[in-house]
Amino acid sequence: MIHEERTYRSLINKDNLTSYNVKIAESDLLISSDTDMSDEALKSLASHRHSLETYIKSHPDFRTSLLPLPEDDLAPPIVRDMLSKSRICGVGPMASVAGAVSEFVGNDLLNQTENLIIENGGDIFIKSENKLITSVYAGVSPLSYNVNFIVKPEETPLGICTSSATVGPSLSFGKADAVCVISKSATLADAAASTIGNKVKSKNDIKPALDFGIKIKGVEGIIIILESEMGAIGKVQFV
Repeated sequence: MIHEERTYRSLINKDNLTSYNVKIAESDLLISSDTDMSDEALKSLASHRHSLETYIKSHPDFRTSLLPLPEDDLAPPIVRDMLSKSRICGVGPMASVAGAVSEFVGNDLLNQTENLIIENGGDIFIKSENKLITSVYAGVSPLSYNVNFIVKPEETPLGICTSSATVGPSLSFGKADAVCVISKSATLADAAASTIGNKVKSKNDIKPALDFGIKIKGVEGIIIILESEMGAIGKVQFV
């Protein structure tokens, strides 16, 4: 699996926060919080990865399916959430894995810090006491780093997840440089970014993809970038 150099990791202003990496196998989290919570984050990440890996051993189609799978009331919480949110979006459960890991680790740490940003391969969970400015990384697009939007503290916790056909290891059947989705659920935002991105094969697809995506229950805002073209819909306040 090829990983892009994570230059986008500087794309949220996180003044006065402590930043640190927590990594297990392909889960590579950059966490910013009021204090260093590396040990707690590592325990949380290990626990949720164990849940996923154990479930996949007995349900191998969970890893490979590109279509939604039936819900499973006996599955661990992170698996149930991925099954549920991917079904809403019409994609396989692993389309939501990076967002789900960010969110579940984030929820485990929330009661120990006022400010928390967890980034996992471009999929972000945020809780903030202050207004934040977030930039969209869109690979070689001339709009990369040049599209900035505001995250208001009262809107957090929040998931901001980005899918790309041209950056990183994500599977996409479209051609968008970036599909950024904002939702209260990072799991849902990740799955939605995947399904919306699959619909963007040319610049003419940007508006229909936005119209499709904003109808997904739980999606609050969308930004789509393809080469030099961009579209947005919903609760997106640009700087």
